[in-house]
Amino acid sequence: MSAANLEELFVHELRDVLDAEKQILKALPKMARAAESEDLKAAFEEHKAVTEQHVERLEKIFESLGKAARGKHCPGMEGLLTEGEEMIKEQEKGPVLDAAMIGSAQKVEHYEIAAYGTLATYAKLLQMEEAVDLLGQTLDEEKETDEKLNQIASEINLVAEEQEAE
Repeated sequence: MSAANLEELFVHELRDVLDAEKQILKALPKMARAAESEDLKAAFEEHKAVTEQHVERLEKIFESLGKAARGKHCPGMEGLLTEGEEMIKEQEKGPVLDAAMIGSAQKVEHYEIAAYGTLATYAKLLQMEEAVDLLGQTLDEEKETDEKLNQIASEINLVAEEQEAE
């Protein structure tokens, strides 16, 4: 990647996060099916709908820039999701797998929080007010999802620990 200026870097990073979101959309149904906890299953299903809105917002930003809304492969997200898929394949369904999937999902959320925070900063510097607003909405939702995962983990991790002790 070679960017001559901040706007080119902004577009490059937008393409990266668009691909990341699309990868997440494919992974969430698998994670929901693998979850034993109804709360966790519901959180994954809900986040799929929220992620679809994230993609729509990104497409709106591309449109405002007069650019095609196409992603650029995001190897970082691919790696995080591959780790999660391996856990699902290797671990029996139950509280320990649920705890592992929460950890994996939080890694994804933290990646997205970093990406959207960076993009919002770039958009602000570039005086792209609509993009600042749209990216800020998504950033807030990613933080909310992380907090929701923390709340679910506070219960599931205890159940997973008890299972270990038995």
